Amino acid sequence: MDRLGDPLKVTACDGSAGEGVIGDIGTKNALIVHKEKLAPQINLFEIRAPAIAKNAKPGQFVVIRLHERGERIPLTIADVDPIRGTITIVAQEVGKTTHELGLYGVGQRILDILGPLGNPSHIDHFGTVVMVGGGVGVAEIYPVAKAMKEKGNKVISILGFRSKDLVFWEEKLRKVSDEVIVTTNDGSYGMKGFTTDALRKLIEDGRKLDLVHAVGPMIMMKLIAELTKPHGIKTVVSLNPIMLDGTGMCGVCRVSISGKIRFACVDGPEFDAHQVDFDELLRRLDYYKDLEAISFEKWKRERGMI
Repeated sequence: MDRLGDPLKVTACDGSAGEGVIGDIGTKNALIVHKEKLAPQINLFEIRAPAIAKNAKPGQFVVIRLHERGERIPLTIADVDPIRGTITIVAQEVGKTTHELGLYGVGQRILDILGPLGNPSHIDHFGTVVMVGGGVGVAEIYPVAKAMKEKGNKVISILGFRSKDLVFWEEKLRKVSDEVIVTTNDGSYGMKGFTTDALRKLIEDGRKLDLVHAVGPMIMMKLIAELTKPHGIKTVVSLNPIMLDGTGMCGVCRVSISGKIRFACVDGPEFDAHQVDFDELLRRLDYYKDLEAISFEKWKRERGMI
């Protein structure tokens, strides 16, 4: 598709009605105008959602529902184009809904997209900002890195992947960073090791780091918090707990911050990493793993996949 073209020229293959804007908080029947496979099981979708594109800020997210029987899942807004009226999301196929989303293509529609949700990232001139993205978190740090660079910060981006075949958006981050460090667990590309190894080296080299902003697997964010705390480096993490309505009413996304209950959807999703009870959060993420597996298996059986 011509990236400069009008997304409204794309015809929905299912013949459904056009998208409908819900005030300034979302879109119904949102049209997918571009899809791209960034890496195995990691998909990018550009979606027509003019109200969200107009209002979204770095660090915010959306909650999507694919169809009437679909579950609601949160996804960070990776990019926006207010002129085209589109938002970009990047999703990794890890469960039933993200696998189902992976089957969607250009011209199909997503029933509900609610957003933008959550508090925007605190963008200011800090000095040297280290952006750390692990896996699909790389897409989530991009808009924040871009905004931090535009604010005059020196931006160092650390991108962590399991292996070379999973690397994506390296060049995109280079355009908004002064320095990019890529790590792979197996050493197949870039620095061998983890994002924490790259961050530790920056600290040991005596680099003055004014802020670390991390998004990725929960264990990665926990280890980064443990690494930076003794050095007094301000660290912010974007939490991804279990979430349902995204408006603070259900309480599912509760997290403990300095011993007090907070809701990631309305109080976050970003918090001071040194105040987060990561151990409690990691336990809560495992609560429904068995039920998720049953639901995923049922979905695959219904479609003859197993």
